[in-house]
Formats: sequence, C-alpha cells, structure tokens
Amino acid sequence: MPRFGGIASMFRLPVQLSGEGLDIAVLGVPLDCGTSNRAGSRYGPRQIRAESVLVRPYGMATRAAPFDSFQVADTGDVALNTYNLEKSIAIIEKHFDGVLATGAKTLAMGGDHTITLPILRAQAKIHGPLAVVHVDAHADMNDHMFGEEVTHGTIFRRAIEEGLIDPQKMVQIGLRATGYAADDFDWARQRGVRVVPAEECWYQSLEPLMQEVREQIGADHPVYLSFDIDGLDPSVAPGTGTPEPAGLMTSQGLEIIRGVFGTNLVGADLVEVSPPYDTTGNTSLLAANLMFEMLCSFPGCQRRD
Repeated sequence: MPRFGGIASMFRLPVQLSGEGLDIAVLGVPLDCGTSNRAGSRYGPRQIRAESVLVRPYGMATRAAPFDSFQVADTGDVALNTYNLEKSIAIIEKHFDGVLATGAKTLAMGGDHTITLPILRAQAKIHGPLAVVHVDAHADMNDHMFGEEVTHGTIFRRAIEEGLIDPQKMVQIGLRATGYAADDFDWARQRGVRVVPAEECWYQSLEPLMQEVREQIGADHPVYLSFDIDGLDPSVAPGTGTPEPAGLMTSQGLEIIRGVFGTNLVGADLVEVSPPYDTTGNTSLLAANLMFEMLCSFPGCQRRD
C-alpha cells in the first residue's frame, strides 16, 4: 500500500480499541476547550496521524528500532464531552485508567495541555509521584485562569499540589517570552523544580543538560515526558495556539527526547498542535517525528548495530 493510501492510523500501525496485549498504546485526546486563546488543537490527533505516514520504522542516527522492540498499536481517541471541560477531564482519567490496567504504557497526542493532568492522575495511581520532563514555552503553573482551577495553563500547579509529581525530580525546559508577573516561574522553583529558560538553551547542544537531568531523576524512578509543541520556535512549529518567539530548535527538541532514554519512562504526550494555524501540515509532521523519537526513548528499545 503506498503511503498516501490506506487507513491513516498513527505510523500506519494496527488499530485496536484497548491496550490488551500491547507494550505501548498510542492514543489521541482531541480536547481544546481548556485553551485560553486560539482553539484548534482538537484536530491535532487526526492531522498528526495523517502526516505520520511519512515516518519510517528505524531511527538512522540512534539506530533505534521501536517496532521491533515493542508491540504497539493505535488505540484511537478518547471519546470526550465537547461541551464540558470538567466532565472531559474525568473521561480522560477513566480512559487512561483502563489502558494502564492492561499493563500498556501510553503515548498520547493532544489536544491542549489540559489533557496531561488527568493522564498524570491515572499514572500516579500506579507509580506514585512521578518525575517529569516538561518541554514548553510556558510554565503552566498559574493558580487560576478566569477563575478556573483547571485549564491548560494551571495543570502542573495542580499536579504538584495533588502529589502527582515529585517536584525535586521535575525539569521544565524552554520557558520564555512575556508573563503576567515578574515571578511567574518562581512558584515552581520554590518547590524544587529545575527551570531551564529558553535563553539558557540558545546556540548550544542540550545533550549536557539531559545528562544532568538523567542524573537528577535517576535510572529507576518512573518518568513522564510532556512535550508542548510551542516549546519549539514558531519558525519550525507555527501550528500551535500560543506561539512564542525565540524558542528551541528542532534539533534541541530531539536532543531532549533522546536524552530521556536511559530513564524509567512510563508515559509521554505531545500536545498543542493546532493544524488550522499551519495548513502546510509541517507542524503535524514534526509532531509525528517527535512521537517516533518518544517511542525510541522507552526502556527496552533496541539499538541496531
């Protein structure tokens, strides 16, 4: 079947509706009613799947072979309540409870960043407080937004308050641009989170940083990777709801994801791809490639000689 034909499942993988028999379940969470500005990320999973047909099964630089290493399938999308964010969050948590109960790890695509909170709630039931590697232009540590406690800009504050994350083992990379107060990034720092602003990443490889991150997290502690596409510069990823200038380069995004290999990665997500803002499909194609790299970073992924 040529790549432009057939069913556009993620990576042209088999499709099944549960995590039964899988090592890793790939699934979409097409939620965007938690976003604060430009909507459209509800279309992210569909477009990422469409562009993912261009991704091949082997990583030529890392020699990683995820599809030889794991049983992986596209398990479809979470069936959300389009009109109710609170109910959708409960639906997402329950859905991930079911997938994780099968023993499968999860690789999710959003959707806006709100989806990460119910995923972390489900993961923490199994693993306890998680280490987190968070790539983003924004800290997502607001207390409230328009009076709401749960939005795409408050999730990591809630997750720390709920004990889902060990803040001593959390790293935020790529934060930048403007904020509402001078201390916007300090709430997390005061609780032990390592904050790496984009300015500290300019013009350099992030491999040394990721070596430090691996040492900070350790080899055994359960790790969750959450990658907001707006962590990258809008010159390479314009299709997102809240773009910020002077972000990470694609190569640095790859270094971060590849740098997670060697940790006990138990789940990951790629969020905030909004296809209406990049009609070329290039942001979604980039997202698909980043998700492939995430598959390669799960423990046990073979490297071919």
